[in-house]
Amino acid sequence: MVSVSSYYFLQQPTTITRHLLSSTRHVCCIPHVPPHLLTPYKYQFQIVNLSIAGSRVTETEMEVNGGAVSDPGTIRSQFLQLLRTRRNAQVPMTVEPAKPVVKPLFQEVTPPTFSEAMESCPKANIGNLKELLKEENLYLHTEAGDQGKLPVLILSTKGNNQEKRPAVVFLHSTHKCKEWLRPLLEAYASRGYVAIGVDSRYHGERASSLTTYRDALVSSWKNGDTMPFIFDTVWDLIKLADYLTGRDDIDPTKIGITGESLGVAAPIIGVQGFRWAIDNDKWQARVDSIKAVFEEARTDLGKNEIDKEVVEKVWDRIAPGLASQFDAPNTVPAIAPRPLLIVNGAEDPRCPLEGLEIPKTRAYKAYGDAHSDKFKLVAEPGIGHQMTPLMVKEASDWFDQFLK
Repeated sequence: MVSVSSYYFLQQPTTITRHLLSSTRHVCCIPHVPPHLLTPYKYQFQIVNLSIAGSRVTETEMEVNGGAVSDPGTIRSQFLQLLRTRRNAQVPMTVEPAKPVVKPLFQEVTPPTFSEAMESCPKANIGNLKELLKEENLYLHTEAGDQGKLPVLILSTKGNNQEKRPAVVFLHSTHKCKEWLRPLLEAYASRGYVAIGVDSRYHGERASSLTTYRDALVSSWKNGDTMPFIFDTVWDLIKLADYLTGRDDIDPTKIGITGESLGVAAPIIGVQGFRWAIDNDKWQARVDSIKAVFEEARTDLGKNEIDKEVVEKVWDRIAPGLASQFDAPNTVPAIAPRPLLIVNGAEDPRCPLEGLEIPKTRAYKAYGDAHSDKFKLVAEPGIGHQMTPLMVKEASDWFDQFLK
């Protein structure tokens, strides 16, 4: 999903930024973030949405299925304002050649080696696929500073024709990197897509140790100057969209985004209601996934243990609005009428299914009868916070249905 924007133009947004603020066709498959804030684009993107968050609702509201929902335009405007408050110096977007990463950095003591789910992704029956693959490695400079250098891995198949292809952007899960996504990138490339993987902020090539992401979260709590939990990566995705729509080999009307957990657009195990989790005492599993920042906050707040107050204060500090205005009940229905697929585990403690009841109800209302085929929520029975072959297949079929 997922989500997808660009952040450097405090005064003059780029073309794509303006379209992200004012358009209507995207395809979304959502992993662990509240899907987001896009309306019609001039480019008519089919962008698979990202889940995101911002600040409190103070402006126009519309009624959806009996509940007050922020107007999509207001949400987008307020979210971009929030992003602009924590940006480094504005720089022109530039592209820098890069080399393949030989030893990817995983911020885990025991690095993962195999994913059955990703390996199961449908692929074309091409015997010499490895020989036909075209690999590109590059950096996009999205803002000043080390974290403003976005590492990008692009796979496609070689060919002499000039036909533009659909594209899908993939986001990795917490502590992993773009190289981990290679089985998915190869599978989609084999089926005629341009497949793009990126390193999220403080991950992969943007990390230097096993604690880079953890340290960034703690720093955000202490200093309030960055938003490493999801939001800062959204800025990169806006810039990435600018870049992708200008490529000769990509159809700018057919761009999707997906990912696992930390990812976005055809979100797999990625969408949850943060406010619902706080109100219903179901926040523990999510907190445990990035516990260091909550422990730091607990100490600073003079608490003996992490409680609801600590959780809410951390979200408000490192991702303002995540549990309010930009939470799933507002952002999920705001995606309509663009195609949106949400794939979760029915027993996922980090993304409790019960917390999606209000977003789901509002989404069905927003899509209405005319676009009912463009919204789907799949909850795989007996599955917790893990990606499965069924989820990968659902996302794959969704993209094929709407991007091809």
